Amino acid sequence: MTVEPASRTEGGASKLRVAVWVLHVALPLLGLWLLLAQPDLDVAWEDHLWHFWLVGVVAAINAVLGLRISEAARRHDDARLFVVGLAFLASAGFFGLHALATPTVLLTGANAGFQVASPVGLVVFAALAAVSALDLSGPTGEAIMRRQPLLQWAVIGLLGAWAAVSLAGLPPLDAALDAEQARGPAALLTIAGVPLYGFAAGRYVALYRRRPSVMLISLITAFVLLAEALAAMPLARAWAASWWAWHVLMLAAFGFIAYSAHVQYRREGGGTALFNAISLRETVRRIREEHAQALEELVEAMRAQAETGAPDAVHPTAARLADRFGLTEGQVEVLERAAEALAGEREQTARLAALVALGRESRVMLDEEALLGRALDLSGGVFRADRLGIRLVQGGRLRPLRGDGTPARAAAEAAQRLETIEGSEGEERVLAFPLTVKDRAAGVLEVRRRGRGFHERERSVLESLAVQLSIALENVRLYAQIDALFRQYLSPDVATALLADPDQASLGGGLTEVTVLFGDLRGFTSFSERTDPGAVVELLNAYFGAAVPLVLARGGTVDKFVGDAIMALWGAPTRQLDHARRAAAAALAIQGAIEDLPGDPDRPRFRIGINTGTALVGNIGSDELRNYTAIGDTVNLASRLQELAEPGRIAIGEATLQALGEGAVVEPLGEVRVKGREAPVRAYLLEDLLTGPG
Repeated sequence: MTVEPASRTEGGASKLRVAVWVLHVALPLLGLWLLLAQPDLDVAWEDHLWHFWLVGVVAAINAVLGLRISEAARRHDDARLFVVGLAFLASAGFFGLHALATPTVLLTGANAGFQVASPVGLVVFAALAAVSALDLSGPTGEAIMRRQPLLQWAVIGLLGAWAAVSLAGLPPLDAALDAEQARGPAALLTIAGVPLYGFAAGRYVALYRRRPSVMLISLITAFVLLAEALAAMPLARAWAASWWAWHVLMLAAFGFIAYSAHVQYRREGGGTALFNAISLRETVRRIREEHAQALEELVEAMRAQAETGAPDAVHPTAARLADRFGLTEGQVEVLERAAEALAGEREQTARLAALVALGRESRVMLDEEALLGRALDLSGGVFRADRLGIRLVQGGRLRPLRGDGTPARAAAEAAQRLETIEGSEGEERVLAFPLTVKDRAAGVLEVRRRGRGFHERERSVLESLAVQLSIALENVRLYAQIDALFRQYLSPDVATALLADPDQASLGGGLTEVTVLFGDLRGFTSFSERTDPGAVVELLNAYFGAAVPLVLARGGTVDKFVGDAIMALWGAPTRQLDHARRAAAAALAIQGAIEDLPGDPDRPRFRIGINTGTALVGNIGSDELRNYTAIGDTVNLASRLQELAEPGRIAIGEATLQALGEGAVVEPLGEVRVKGREAPVRAYLLEDLLTGPG
């Protein structure tokens, strides 16, 4: 069994429908050809009353259609609808005059007005149909709509003049034309009208392909049938079957349009949208915008009803829209159901968007209460019919995040059992979702609603919100733990720089001007040999406990601890113009603080060396383990200067003294030789800083 692709199957069905349509519209021409080819079949039947009613019915149909289309044109301010409506009304007038001029009904005999009225009406209809098929948007359409009265009065004037001349028996329409005489004007009108119908049908076919509708296909069919009727006129024999054929074609053409309008009216339950498919593109767009706006009004009314709880808040809006668009009760009910579905869908979309926004807002830099408060602000805007609250578990008890209040029973049970609990308190329904961190109760998301309960879809969204909050809460707490541990093993400036820009953790570095401080305990080795290890550790912790805060307070970075030694940097990773003065102030403060420490007077004492210069600063080590440090001659000299200093003293280099400027009180040590350097260096003992920070 072979299954054809859907597109191929649909294409085949479309071609078949076109073939059937062509066959149907071609049948009248085949019948006319048969009558003309077989004159015996073209029987004569002269019945004036039947002719009067046949053409009169066609005129009446056209008049009704013209009035309805003109009404739609006024309602939508649409130039195409106006021209189409004018075509129907003009042709109705000519067909009516043709019916009234039927011999022996109102007039005693035939005249030229009777014989020519129908073909003239068909040509007028063809001309207006061709105009309607043009692009009437923009200035052209506006000009037509401004001249509506003038165009309507022009048609009325033409019909009035024709009626006066034809019915009053005035020349040149007073005398009847014989068969040969009538054939000439009919042929000229056919030559003029058929191309116009062809042009209009072609343009409307293109419109139908973009905007398929029953009314468009019926109008296209009518154009073809009317062109055939116009072509049959010069070929037919008066009061014979071929003569009646073009009358029947007119009835079929306009009757088909009327029938299509009737079917669409019954299908839609109203007539406001019967001719929308014929309208201009701007009109269709405007109608869609009006419909969308109407649906929005109904959606907003439903939202308001959901918020206020008023049962009949939607009905006034629905009644106003029904009156505005001419809707039936059934259409209003369908519109209400559509608006209800759209409101629910948008509410759900907004709630899902709130979850996404919450995920974006869940920055670990926020503390947990700020984060949860932000979550309530985001969520409360979309869960408008509900009251949201969060309670955190603290000390084994539930505490409201905002305000005071006794925890609901459902919230307490949800926290205790780690599962969703639903209950009620008075007129309120309460839904409580546990918030968990590492499978332990961390809090509860509480949702309160008056009246109705919670749908399954709403429960799912709220449960997703609770899961999102749990994840955010766990991330915040985990970050706080990592941050606390991280900062204990790194200088705060280094830790902050790495958290702000993790790329700074990559291996390598750059040349930076820094001031380096080295400090150690003179006599520490002999002290540790004769002292209990616990006491040694206690001494180091006391010294470093006094020194480190003083370094950090002056913007320094503690680089490392090496046994009894400490190394600190200024000028990196944070750039500081006064890094030398900061380092000197820190050194003086350290010596003062350590001198004030209680304990054995014979304990080791701190000595410090400071040097300023360019160093390579960055991450040194391997992919598995690395250290943020400074290396270079500047660092080495700072270490050697520290070795020159006596306990309780601070040795600085020449570059540091120059950077300190005025206010540095020093004692020159002269040119001294240090390990690792061939040339001597100038060194100084720093006594005090008279100006500057610290």
